Amino acid sequence: MKLASKDLLGIKELTKDEIILVLDTASGFKDVLKRDIKKVPALRGKTAVNLFFEPSTRTKTSFELAEKRLSLDVLNLAATTSSVVKGESLIDTALNVQALGADFMIIRHSSSGAPHLLSKHIAASVINAGDGVNEHPTQALLDAFTIKEKLGRLEGLKIAIIGDILHSRVAKSDIYLLTKFNDEVRLIGPPTLLSQELEALGVKVFHDMSEGLKDVNVVMMLRIQMERQGKGFFPSTLEYFRYWGLTPERLSIADKEAIVMHPGPMNRGIEIASEIADGPRSVILDQVTNGIAVRMAVLYLLAGVRE
Repeated sequence: MKLASKDLLGIKELTKDEIILVLDTASGFKDVLKRDIKKVPALRGKTAVNLFFEPSTRTKTSFELAEKRLSLDVLNLAATTSSVVKGESLIDTALNVQALGADFMIIRHSSSGAPHLLSKHIAASVINAGDGVNEHPTQALLDAFTIKEKLGRLEGLKIAIIGDILHSRVAKSDIYLLTKFNDEVRLIGPPTLLSQELEALGVKVFHDMSEGLKDVNVVMMLRIQMERQGKGFFPSTLEYFRYWGLTPERLSIADKEAIVMHPGPMNRGIEIASEIADGPRSVILDQVTNGIAVRMAVLYLLAGVRE
């Protein structure tokens, strides 16, 4: 079996079997990362271009390491150093990069749908590394990989996603993925940061942490997007932590074996207490490590489709 498309634009487009294929392939690459020499020649001679038009630490570094572990030639292109600042369109930028021999284009962009637009104009495989408030598919895949690795299964779980759901592309991708596996997904946060309309996606909406966290197997925290706080989504960060921050007391409401996740970057003392972030039930750093294996799997499988 292989992926149906040459591109990875979102989780919404993937089937359950395709997701399982990515996770199984990532498991093999996770073993590679444990070796002394963490490199395989699987994609030697091919070229990947990272087009990041928004700031990124984890995702950009993770993709770059994944590419190098697969022996790809890597080119990094930021908005500030590209001809986009001179008025060149995104499509023209991509076409020029493709003319240089790019086989993969990994793009992060502030506009929702930017990767979808590029995929219609270039032959290279396009991978969505986060587009606006739409999706962040590789983050959802590494979240799923981590859950399965830590809990032994991906189906039939109770999973709480807490925080700024309104602006989160991570939340949307996780919702699309987890509901495909018949998980009970609970969204928790202030009414201004999530909508009852989300229930149409097959999730449950809570505004009270005590109710939403009861017996959950996975607690997935989201970053409060501070750059949007001026719009008055909640009174203050102190007030936010008082009602929706993850503390030891609130974590005790969840299942006793529950794991804590966060896509990063974290705002300690606002969305999560440091003793939780650094505690034994946190798998946040495991997510970072697993991101490399998952992105290796995505690149490898997309190369198979193109061939």
